[in-house]
Order: sequence, then C-alpha cells, then structure tokens
Amino acid sequence: MKPTPRSAGDVGWGILATGGVARIFTRDLLLHGHRVVAVGSRSVASAESFATEFGIARGYGSYEELAADPDVDVIYIATPHNFHAANAELALEHGKHVLVEKSFTLTGEEAQRITDLGRRKELVVLEAMWTRFLPHMAHVHSLIGDGRLGELRSVHADHTQRLPQQDEHRINNPCLGGGALLDLGIYPVSFAWEILGRPVDVQASATFRASGVDSSVATVFQHDNGAISTTYSSSETRGPNTATVLGTEGRIEIAATWYGPAPVILLDNDGKVLDRYDEPVSGRGMQYQAAEVERLIHANETVSPLMPPSQSVGIMQTMDKIRTEIGLRYPDE
Repeated sequence: MKPTPRSAGDVGWGILATGGVARIFTRDLLLHGHRVVAVGSRSVASAESFATEFGIARGYGSYEELAADPDVDVIYIATPHNFHAANAELALEHGKHVLVEKSFTLTGEEAQRITDLGRRKELVVLEAMWTRFLPHMAHVHSLIGDGRLGELRSVHADHTQRLPQQDEHRINNPCLGGGALLDLGIYPVSFAWEILGRPVDVQASATFRASGVDSSVATVFQHDNGAISTTYSSSETRGPNTATVLGTEGRIEIAATWYGPAPVILLDNDGKVLDRYDEPVSGRGMQYQAAEVERLIHANETVSPLMPPSQSVGIMQTMDKIRTEIGLRYPDE
C-alpha cells in the first residue's frame, strides 16, 4: 500500500546512506522546508552521527529499519551504483516512493526491473538527475520550444573532474561500479537524450585505470532526426564543463558548471547575444527534484514529465551499449 502524506508539503523523507551526496541533498531539503524524519546506514554509529548533524529524529543501523518506518513516505537512495537496484526494491516492497541517485542502476535490466516494480506498486520511481529540474534547464527548453534555434542539429557536453586517483577509492573500484562513465558520463549522456531523444547509433572509446575501471569515455551518438551529439567524461582531468546546443538558427551555450545552476546564453549565427539567463539558486539546487517528488505524490501521479522512468531505463540501456563498445563489464553482472 502506498503511503498517504499527512498534508501538502509534509511528505516524510528517509535518507538511505550517509555519504557526501546524501549530506548535500539533506542540507538542501532542510534549507527549503522539507521534512526529513529518518536516516538509515549499515551502522548505527554512522546513522546516529548523521541524524545528530542534521537534527533528524531517528537514525537506523540498517536499511530495513528505515524502509519499515511508518513516518517515511519517500526514500532517497544514495548508495554506490551497484546497490541502487536492491535498495530501491527494498523501499518499494515496503510501500515507499523512491528518489534514486544517478546513475539510476548498474544496467538497463536492473532499471527495467525497478521501474516495473514501481508501476505495479503505483509508487513514484524517480531518478535523481537533479540537473533536469533546475531553472536554467527549464529556460533552455523554453528557448528550444519557442523555435529560437531553428532545427536542432547537435549537442556537445563534457563532465571532467580530477577525482581521487587511489585505486582503493570508490570511484576507482570496479566492484562498486566505479569509473568515469557512471559517475560523470551519466550527466552528458542524459543531456543528449533530453535534448535529442534516444540515440539510434552509439559509438564510444575509453581509457582505463590499472584497477579496471574507465578513467575517460568519449561518445558519438546519432539521433532519429539525423542530429549528432558528442560527450566526453574523465575522472583524471578537469576540463571546461560546458555544454552547447546547436541549431540551424543559432546556438545555446551553458557555462560552467553546466549540470549545476549556470548561466545560459542564446546566440544567433553571427554570434550576437539574443538572450541571457543567470538567475541565482538557493543552496546547491537539489531541492527542485525533491519538490517534483512531492508534487507527484500529492497529485497522485507516478511519472514525472521531466525524468520519466521509461527514459531512465532507456538511458541505462544506452550506457550498456557504451560499455559494450569500450569493453567494460562490472563484477556484479
């Protein structure tokens, strides 16, 4: 049975895992008036420390206890990629809506299984691709929707960071779904999907670390209308972290860091600036995805038009194709 929120704006959030991204998200939740009622970890000490840090009433030493809490309506899942599917299944089987960190799962098959379960349970299953819910991305879509670019021809985006280089770090551990693709590449791949739709042809190349994970990935996609997108992601070099959408009548440039709140400019084919968008965002900006979850719950809906479950599945299937192209398999497969 799916949970019934007590009143509008009073959805009870549970936080599953206590790592860095869980801290950022919880901080944004509390800053913007959302109700966080419990946190779960694999250890009581970690859960209680997190609960004390953020003033959360209950800290559980297991994910099962968190999922069983009757005051929790929706669970935010922030574990490493290879645990997302099992964690989401646990929450859904207990009747909880889920917001699942990206990448959504490890494989397309897992993504399909989770979204099918959510549909059967009539629960929200939303990928936490926070970029999609940010105001500057709404502005990008308004420019495209108004025909300001003419016909869309290409998308280009990078996500490049100098992350920890030690083999024992999670990002470099194949047993935890480490590597540039799932942590970083998911952003530009999802953006290409968002703007141009499902790619009909996928080409990719990569470099690898000694631990076996990918350290950089480049992709070239062709889409239904003939448009082409390119992405580049790296965990060992920090690049511009910008994105561009090209059309026959002009282009959109999204400044660094494009996947977070960032300035957007529209230019014509002569390079003349036609439109600028640079509105400040409170906090990190993760509250917008939380607001979408709560909107869906109160509207008794389960599918967000901004990040539908079917697209999360399709994107993970594209990620599977990229991994086939570069010869990457995870131990859990």
